[in-house]
Amino acid sequence: MFLRVVLALVTLALLAYGGVCLSMYLGQRQQIYHPEASWRVQQPPDFTLVREGGVTLRGWVMNPGKPKALLYFGGNGERIEDARSSLSAWFPDRTIYLLPYRGYAASEGEPNEAALIGDAAALFDDAARSHAQVAVIGRSLGSGVAVQLAARRPVERLVLVTPFDSLVQVAAGYFPWLPVNALMRDRFESWRYAKDIHCPVLVIRADGDEVIPAARTMALVRAFAPPPQVQVVTDAGHNTVQDHADYRVSLDRFLQ
Repeated sequence: MFLRVVLALVTLALLAYGGVCLSMYLGQRQQIYHPEASWRVQQPPDFTLVREGGVTLRGWVMNPGKPKALLYFGGNGERIEDARSSLSAWFPDRTIYLLPYRGYAASEGEPNEAALIGDAAALFDDAARSHAQVAVIGRSLGSGVAVQLAARRPVERLVLVTPFDSLVQVAAGYFPWLPVNALMRDRFESWRYAKDIHCPVLVIRADGDEVIPAARTMALVRAFAPPPQVQVVTDAGHNTVQDHADYRVSLDRFLQ
């Protein structure tokens, strides 16, 4: 009798654990991508990029007609249109391209890793037709996009803001009781691509980053050869790093 009760409890526990794993697997992209804050577009987009299957991405161009360009890829819950005024003012000698991910702002489609990387490459190719040099900034989730883009295209300079080595490793830190390595489809394993990047690289880390552990950022830094420049912004958090003067100064020195 006791053995049957124990077996029943173990079975129930295994079924519950399996149900949680299945739920996390099926809903993982809702955990990764958070476009909700971007859906209320306050500034009408002024350029479009049409991708395979007729998916239309809509974004913004600032400082048009400059010889150099800058592409910015934001975080998973970021309204990148909010960076329009700051980036255009900080870099008046560059044309700035802000293109929301699929499903964000006025862009069509559903986000996933392969699609975002393909869209980034298409944006780079489009910009490279009009600009002799194209630099890239990737922040948080956008660092995973920017790293893979720089490994595939001749990026002039690469800035990674609050980056990570692998989204799998970040998730494992949040869910140590789940087999995240087996469950995750969108992995953003930036460490795998670092060796294929040959342009100058700047890594900006927030000293008080409460989202991306410093160990995950430094693991990515060690994957580069030669090592990139690293700037630590003191008293900054994951979502406030852009508010600190050291952030702007670091970008200005690196990209000018």
